[in-house]
Amino acid sequence: MAEWGDLVAYIRQAYRVVRDEPDEIRIRLSFGDDPDTEQRAQIMVIAHEILDQQEDWVQIATPFARHDEVDLLDVLTEVGNSTVVGGLAVMGDHLVLRHSLPLIHLDINEFIDPLELVAGAAELLEQQFTGRDDY
Repeated sequence: MAEWGDLVAYIRQAYRVVRDEPDEIRIRLSFGDDPDTEQRAQIMVIAHEILDQQEDWVQIATPFARHDEVDLLDVLTEVGNSTVVGGLAVMGDHLVLRHSLPLIHLDINEFIDPLELVAGAAELLEQQFTGRDDY
């Protein structure tokens, strides 16, 4: 898989799409298999980015808190101690965990694994720092 269109086609087939635009697709990932327990979910933003106006990349991002509702040093410390993939960023009013991958020669596993790791880490951060399931 080396084209944005191929990745989007796979995402549409494999995940629950909640928004679909030319250079961005959003999906909802749910956590928990127990039918008696309310499932937590995470909205994942997958965007097509062009690096240096020539290289195609895909960015995986998800918000997990508002930056003014958490202690940023505590969040950064937790991310540094527990997160394998992704970096922390402020986008607008939100803290997001994100990860980027070059699209050229991208194997589907090279997309799925980071997607799931970013989603799971953000879900845990959201639970730990806000106690809610807003995103």
